[in-house]
Amino acid sequence: MKNIKSHFVFTKQQRSGIFVLLLLIIGLQFLYFYMPLKDYEVSVEETKNIANFQKTVDSLASIQQNKKYEVRPYNPNFITDYKGYVLGMSVAEIDRLHVFRKKDKYVNSAKEFQQITKVSDSLLKILSPKFKFPEWVTNKSSSRKYSTTYQKEINKTTAKDILKQTKINYKLCYRIINFRDDLGGFQNWNQLQDVYQVSTEDIKKVKEKFHLKSIPKIQKINLNLATVEELSKNAYISEYLASNIVEERMLRDGFSKVSGLKFVKNFPSEKYERIQLYFTVN
Repeated sequence: MKNIKSHFVFTKQQRSGIFVLLLLIIGLQFLYFYMPLKDYEVSVEETKNIANFQKTVDSLASIQQNKKYEVRPYNPNFITDYKGYVLGMSVAEIDRLHVFRKKDKYVNSAKEFQQITKVSDSLLKILSPKFKFPEWVTNKSSSRKYSTTYQKEINKTTAKDILKQTKINYKLCYRIINFRDDLGGFQNWNQLQDVYQVSTEDIKKVKEKFHLKSIPKIQKINLNLATVEELSKNAYISEYLASNIVEERMLRDGFSKVSGLKFVKNFPSEKYERIQLYFTVN
């Protein structure tokens, strides 16, 4: 037991070190509590700048607080989820409009907009003054160009003109014009049947408003001389069908009649009367 040393027994040097450390701690505490820190002096110029900046911030905050959301004239057919939310429409009302538009249909009046979306009379009263429909919609009752007697050459008109006169889907209007241009001009009204997704009713509307008198001259393609590339330039002939035509031509050692096309693999026989207009064997 006599050999165990206490942990609190220090040498003379250690005691001196501890004493100095205590004096240093006491000195630092004295400086912290009794010696005042020097205040940072702000210049007059800096004070003015700070005051002006604060004034600007306060002014902008006031403007922002009093600013009202400004609704500019817009076409209600193109209301987005965010736009509808800002205008005060419910999610269900916005969804009804979007479902209607996915069918490639358009609302053309405030009344029709309410019928589709089911918005309340009070909300419609707020929204409708800002509705902006295309000019051809708003002026259709008074404009002469909407007369039932309107007649224009289908081979010289534009997609926009067809849209204005018939009100059929705008995509179909452009398809009609693109198909016409690929053909080099329509030869007869039956060719409208070959425009993708154009219905009998659509064709009827076009024929009521347009006439077909300016029929272009056809530069016929020789079935016995044309290459696959030359054949496929015709709007009715795909590259695949052109290859089949060349293959049939080789088997027959040449076509003796244009009607030989009917025996070509995958040839659309129901379109033969329109297709044969563009080919010859001489």
